[in-house]
Amino acid sequence: MPIAEHALLIIALVITLLFGLTVLTAIVFFVVDRWQTGDAIRRNYPVIGRFRYLFSDLGEFFRQYFFAMDREEMPFNRAQRSWIERAAEGQSNTLAFGSTRNLGIPGTAIFVNSFFPPLEQQYATTKPLLIGPGARHPYLAPSFFNISGMSYGAISKPAVQALSQGAKEAGIWMNTGEGALSSYHLEGGCDIVFQIGTAKYGVRNKEGHLSDEKLREVAAHETVRMFEIKLSQGAKPGKGGILPGAKISPEIAMIRGIEPGQDSISPNRHAEINTFDDLIDMIGHVREVTGKPVGIKMVVGSEVFVREFFDTIVARGADSAPDFITLDGGEGGTGAAPMPLLDLVGMSIRDSLPLVVNVRDECELKERIRIVAAGKLINPGDVAWAIAAGADFVTSARGFMFSLGCIQALKCNKNTCPTGITTHDPHLQKGLVVERKHARVARYAREMIHEVETIAHSVGVAEPRMMGRRHVRIVQSDGRSVPFSQIYPSVNPVIETSISQT
Repeated sequence: MPIAEHALLIIALVITLLFGLTVLTAIVFFVVDRWQTGDAIRRNYPVIGRFRYLFSDLGEFFRQYFFAMDREEMPFNRAQRSWIERAAEGQSNTLAFGSTRNLGIPGTAIFVNSFFPPLEQQYATTKPLLIGPGARHPYLAPSFFNISGMSYGAISKPAVQALSQGAKEAGIWMNTGEGALSSYHLEGGCDIVFQIGTAKYGVRNKEGHLSDEKLREVAAHETVRMFEIKLSQGAKPGKGGILPGAKISPEIAMIRGIEPGQDSISPNRHAEINTFDDLIDMIGHVREVTGKPVGIKMVVGSEVFVREFFDTIVARGADSAPDFITLDGGEGGTGAAPMPLLDLVGMSIRDSLPLVVNVRDECELKERIRIVAAGKLINPGDVAWAIAAGADFVTSARGFMFSLGCIQALKCNKNTCPTGITTHDPHLQKGLVVERKHARVARYAREMIHEVETIAHSVGVAEPRMMGRRHVRIVQSDGRSVPFSQIYPSVNPVIETSISQT
């Protein structure tokens, strides 16, 4: 038999075999679907009904790539992600033809450009800002933009390594998240903020209580600059961290001090903190044991509680105050959280930030308590708005995830992240090459700082922390914009000064 005929015969046999297997599979599915009682669609429409679930699963990906406009997606749209991608790759972030942003949407921030912006020789370098002047080892923080809490466990080993090395290169700090301190955080040599979650991973004794001995061990690392007591998180206020058992390897279990392979559910609050006095006592205790600045991370639910907290601080004296407060908004992110908490609980950072800044300033604690803003602040306009609102620093987690290559696959809680960022599958982690990704992290941070400085110069000031609410207008429901300073008047408004006079 000629070779060509032989090859055709083999192809025909393979096609016949595949067709037969397809038919057999369809028959099996038909029988299974017809007789099962749990799903009405599959029972009434055997085999064909299965496509409904396939299309539902694929829908979010098709919408992302083919149907959604640049500004339509949630939680982050293509325009936001594309800016980070270009920044991380060191590409030009200039665009042509005009903005695609709808400037008539209520809440949109519009910056007030100056008639006389500073010339290049009038630019000022953003100075490092001191945190924790009363601690034995205060921290002179060099950058206003830093990495928010992402724990080893929620994100992978190569992701932590790339963030640590990139943070060192960019001169910014990295928050450990509540998953404790690993060698991968330390190997990059960046400044570290150690977060103490409600489960006290990494600083707990066998009973799960705070261990002074382990606090000292962590504080002994020179690059651990501060400690942050996590009270609540924007994506799930009122509920502790959730790490699925599939993501808890023996190494992660050892670092955290828990059992491997079992779901790790943190308590919804610190058991020893029942009042604001208890909270202040814990802040003081950790500061005394470690010798380093101590702050808190919280989500605001009501002005009443904010004022009660500050009243307690004033009553006990400024020395008792937290060295910083990290404000997370209700729009904050997470690897896993119940949808009602994601969608419905906690004030937005757009409301809570000016509120807390005003209360702090009313209590004359501006130089004592630094404010760190978090919660979906990933682009220059977001960061510039937060600084103008009164934040001393801004941190981002998801912005840095995008700089690592995150594609918003929404698989963070399933250990199947296709980019290797939030998975502990060794095969998937191979896609995240630390030697390349750490440079993207550093470039994103540097470009963010550069473009926030560009906005500051546009409004007529020499550096970002000179911006105030007077430099921003907020679009209202009727399409008009009003000064941000009119909506949330500052307690200590900065006196307008022309650059030409400075």
